[in-house]
Amino acid sequence: MNAGGKGANQAVAAARLGGNVTFFARVGKDIFGEQAVALFKNEGINTSYIVNDDKLPSGVALITVDDKGENCIAVAPGANDALSADDLRQQDAVIKNASLLLIQLEIPLTTVEYAANIAADAGVPIILNPAPARFLPDELLRKITVITPNEKEAEMLTGIPVIDRVSAEKAALTLKEKGIKTIIITMGSQGALILHEQEFTMIPAPKVTAVDTTAAGDVFNGALAVAISEKWTIEDSVHFANKAASISVTRLGAQASVPYRHELKD
Repeated sequence: MNAGGKGANQAVAAARLGGNVTFFARVGKDIFGEQAVALFKNEGINTSYIVNDDKLPSGVALITVDDKGENCIAVAPGANDALSADDLRQQDAVIKNASLLLIQLEIPLTTVEYAANIAADAGVPIILNPAPARFLPDELLRKITVITPNEKEAEMLTGIPVIDRVSAEKAALTLKEKGIKTIIITMGSQGALILHEQEFTMIPAPKVTAVDTTAAGDVFNGALAVAISEKWTIEDSVHFANKAASISVTRLGAQASVPYRHELKD
């Protein structure tokens, strides 16, 4: 058994890579929830706003990994699926005073929309990792500062199959038209395509031998959030995120694979 969960992985990645992290989540009153919160505390994450659910178990997932390091994941969301706007409503000030809000889609969409509305109204930049893939309303996308889909997620959001740089640029332009300031399409070993201020940039991925790609996207997003919050350029931020993700795929597990800041130094 390994600690995981998209939001949890991203929170741990941001904390290990130098971020000051407050995590909003919902866990069950069970051994998995207790262990998760204890691990977050050990990472220096602020767990004050994690809700304990009296009825639902903590979310769990069964992950299989093939001999090329690619994974297939079946999720039982449990308490994750009950994280509500009401859970966040009393903590609006925490979001309003953040340097950045990082969200993913392993919680209800209404909760994502609520958090995004609070952040956008306060001028807080929002990174949306649109995973697991689902269709998203344009009203939400207009509030997003940076979106980070992989190829399949970009296709779901735009209807454009992403297989190479040319198709990725078409998908990025479609997302740009929805009002998103910066689009970063992650393309595995091909690297990451950035569309920022009308300019495309392809950031190559470091060459590594993948053992387990579980949580690679989460590590990328956690690292990206740290770099952006430290006011790095978007190109340098993606270099940093690519490097962190490339280290994670050389290790087994989700949170267990997340690197520390010192490991990214040349």
